[in-house]
Amino acid sequence: MTRIQLLSPRLANQIAAGEVVERPASVIKELLENSLDAGAMRIDIEVEQGGVKLLRVRDDGSGIVQDDLPLALSRHATSKIRDLDDLERVATLGFRGEALASVSSVSRLTMTSCTAGADQAWQVETEGRDMQPRLQPAAHPRGTTVEVRDLFFNTPARRKFLRTEKTEFSHLEEVVKRLALSRFDVAFSLRHNGRTVFSLRPAHGEQEARRRVASVCGPAFVEQSLSIDSERSGLRLWGWVGLPTFSRSQADLQYFFVNGRMIKDKLVVHAVRQAYRDVLFNGRHPTFVLFLEVDPAVVDVNVHPTKHEVRFRDGRMVHDFLFSTLHRALAAQRPGDQPGAEGGTEAPAQLAPQMTGASAGVFSGQERMSLNEPAASWSAQPAFQPQRPSAGEVTGALQGFSTLYGNSPMGAGELTESTQQQDVPPLGYAVAQLHGVYILAENAQGLVVVDMHAAHERITYERLKLAMDQEGLRGQPLLVPESLAVSQREADCAEEHADWFSRLGFELQRMGPETLGIREIPALLRQADAVQLVRDVLSDLLEYGTSDRIEAHRNELLSTMACHGSVRANRRLTLTEMNALLRDMEQTERSGQCNHGRPTWTQMGMVELDKLFLRGR
Repeated sequence: MTRIQLLSPRLANQIAAGEVVERPASVIKELLENSLDAGAMRIDIEVEQGGVKLLRVRDDGSGIVQDDLPLALSRHATSKIRDLDDLERVATLGFRGEALASVSSVSRLTMTSCTAGADQAWQVETEGRDMQPRLQPAAHPRGTTVEVRDLFFNTPARRKFLRTEKTEFSHLEEVVKRLALSRFDVAFSLRHNGRTVFSLRPAHGEQEARRRVASVCGPAFVEQSLSIDSERSGLRLWGWVGLPTFSRSQADLQYFFVNGRMIKDKLVVHAVRQAYRDVLFNGRHPTFVLFLEVDPAVVDVNVHPTKHEVRFRDGRMVHDFLFSTLHRALAAQRPGDQPGAEGGTEAPAQLAPQMTGASAGVFSGQERMSLNEPAASWSAQPAFQPQRPSAGEVTGALQGFSTLYGNSPMGAGELTESTQQQDVPPLGYAVAQLHGVYILAENAQGLVVVDMHAAHERITYERLKLAMDQEGLRGQPLLVPESLAVSQREADCAEEHADWFSRLGFELQRMGPETLGIREIPALLRQADAVQLVRDVLSDLLEYGTSDRIEAHRNELLSTMACHGSVRANRRLTLTEMNALLRDMEQTERSGQCNHGRPTWTQMGMVELDKLFLRGR
């Protein structure tokens, strides 16, 4: 072997650049984070050829003094931390002191800066191979401009791995969007090849913040999202989560920030997926723009060179907080709530003292529906009796359907007048059933179409879950206890959570350092693979500090029971039965989706209906 020797500064910087600078988007991220850390309130970005030819970032931040300009291009040179205590409470986006040195080692970099009160600005230049910065006076207002030209000009192998100009710019644009979402108070503009891509003004209020989110994520997201703002145990979560019906085929509209830093963390992904599990269609991905604020001392951001990952001191507490907040917000959404409106929905923190839906026992006054009982028997005495014209009067109003419905003294004009005079519930009142599948109802906005099986399935499912939560999971002893070989860490975890397993209907016994005995399993899950279920649960407990697999298996069974126990297609319902179903939907958690994530109802407003028939043109 050859002798050990120190690497040259140029080679060391180029190795570091391989960790920090992957493509133009990586460079723009580091430069923008420096601008934000410098207190900039306006940042202008100019790009040519996807960022390979030119990246120029100009800000109005605090600037860099003359003597510090050459030092800023040195490795591990930073003004953001001084000692270990600072590293344990990082409050800035950048702090490693590697970014500018790494970028300058693989490009031609020019940085011009001026501080407040300085007589003039100064400029420093460097090229990848030279690494000797050249300092000279320059003209520049307060702030800093960084120009990065000819990226990877001296590392052609790296340049060959870059994609097309369009692809590289799309990655770069995504980085700018993320940072624009992280700081609503800062103005951002982006130009590519001389064309303005977007120009975002500072957003200081709720409505302006919504406009920025709409500019970045699209107006449809804002219109189909719920506002979140919840605080507990030193954690605050706020932002917007998309309705389950506004899901995506891929996870491309998911933004999560911790103390203003965009991250991608498996703990966060798991918590969000859990919250949406009961309402999201299979294979779809939720959408969200969420901000978590925590004490910097309880989160470690120094985990990865690109700082995309973090580590929480108490991951289980964070996971439970995220899940419970989102789960509660999605469950509280009812027909008639207006997502995307000014102020959004009521914050979960305000909802917490007042439990809603099944948790509050809103079904306690209703007749319980037997899974084998016909629909007429449970809906003949609805808990929420509609105060509206009788069924004969409603059907009589539909004079055009005289062959299907009997005539009545109340005419269509009188019915319309009656509708306007009375308070109409969100899903309105049933007027007809279509092909034994859909309920047609009239509300204040226009036409409501309900998939009666899907809607009843959700109502039955939520009632079954409520009953199960009240009664708990009973255990069933195994005739022959099963032996399970595990690691010592897994066995310790099982002992630590023995009470938790017991409440869920499991009885686990430690047979040896690396052996568990399964003596009892939940009676409801007696058909499940007990060994694999326990393995999966232990795996979750070790990785996330919590597990929902038992509840998931239970809910899958309850969902199947609810599906078989709900009204079927081609079942003819009376208007009284249909209205009872509509009232139950308005009071049931997650009633906008069936157990499989399909929508249960849709609204067509009068404007949409008028367009169909070219009215008003």
